[in-house]
Amino acid sequence: MPPPTDHTTPDHPTPESLTPALAERLAARRAHLPAQGTTLYRAAHITETAGLYAFDVAAEVGVLSLYTDLEARQEQRLAEVWAGALGLESVYLKRRPQVASHAANVERDWLAPQAPLLGEPRAEVTALEDGIPYLIRPGSDLSTGLFTDARPARRWVREAVSAGRVTGRVLNTFAYTCGFGLNAALAGAEEVKNLDLSRKVLAWGQENYALSGLPAPGNDFIYGDVFDWLTRLGRKPERFGLVVLDPPSFARGKAGVWRSERDYARLAAQAAAVLEPGGHLLAMNNHAGVIGPAFEAMLRAGVPGLRVAERFGAGEDYPGATHLKVVVAQVP
Repeated sequence: MPPPTDHTTPDHPTPESLTPALAERLAARRAHLPAQGTTLYRAAHITETAGLYAFDVAAEVGVLSLYTDLEARQEQRLAEVWAGALGLESVYLKRRPQVASHAANVERDWLAPQAPLLGEPRAEVTALEDGIPYLIRPGSDLSTGLFTDARPARRWVREAVSAGRVTGRVLNTFAYTCGFGLNAALAGAEEVKNLDLSRKVLAWGQENYALSGLPAPGNDFIYGDVFDWLTRLGRKPERFGLVVLDPPSFARGKAGVWRSERDYARLAAQAAAVLEPGGHLLAMNNHAGVIGPAFEAMLRAGVPGLRVAERFGAGEDYPGATHLKVVVAQVP
């Protein structure tokens, strides 16, 4: 996402304009989140920083994500001022160019340095979302353990299962560290399966389960390609009451290249095939180039007769964000 050319707005804390007072004023807008049991959140979104950077908090650690090139002194100043405003012990740096897929493979140490920009190293930290603990690894990669923009979607899963609006088994695809599965399990879901193409993140998900005192048997954490597994599960008689779809915008797999703006209808059709009649689909799309109506059109193309029950986006700590589209739908 290219930054706007006008960086002069006084309320935008650019490297030059950021002062401790301005950082504290912005931080105060999120002060209710820790008070409500959420110590994992976005303290400054790109809509508040002229598109230059974002700043995230995970308990006592901060993560500075850059969307443009800055000088080392500017990076350091941002880290110091935000750390002071938020009372943080360490700050890690992530560089996020517009096209990072190739760079992430060949320039990983530059994109996500393992050493902190400020403070002492923290290999792991436990942070809370709605009172639920998650294991965050701030220096491990560009992704540190949980996508905070999806907090409302995880909350919906927890509340829908708890209230009985969603019943039966839950399938959490593209599970990453299993946040959706964890919320379903905590709410008392009959059975939860987490599916991902990385054994590393599934093991991380099992650690998140353990933090909440939940059993995490290996057969509930399924390693493999989501599309292959949806085909296999579709041949079995058992069905799910909820399928969570949170795919990347772009990926390469055995079946070729996946692009969410082109292929989501096919994914939705495969997911609907493993749902029980009247089951729920929680579908997410974080491609900034796909608007809400176009996303819903993809879902309906894949699942004729699909009924949209709810729509929402990113959490309140992402003011003005339009990249994340979340659709809750029931299949016929």
